[in-house]
Amino acid sequence: MARALETAALNRLRWRCRRGLLENDLVLARFLEHSAATLDRERLAAFEELLGLPDPELWALLSGQCECGDPRLAPMVAMLRAA
Repeated sequence: MARALETAALNRLRWRCRRGLLENDLVLARFLEHSAATLDRERLAAFEELLGLPDPELWALLSGQCECGDPRLAPMVAMLRAA
């Protein structure tokens, strides 16, 4: 997005970052706190798509246990890993 996420949209994303697996929760919340303002539409869409993954699959991507095979999501996975 060209401008920072609106408060309501940011709050919805924060809620979606709350996961059953604490490790995912910590990585996602930290990333959102530090990087929300820099997300353009494409990155935001990739982030939201990753939030739709089941916890074990998401953790495997975030922890580097497996590589992201989707070229649309790979840059976001790399950003999350760096967080």
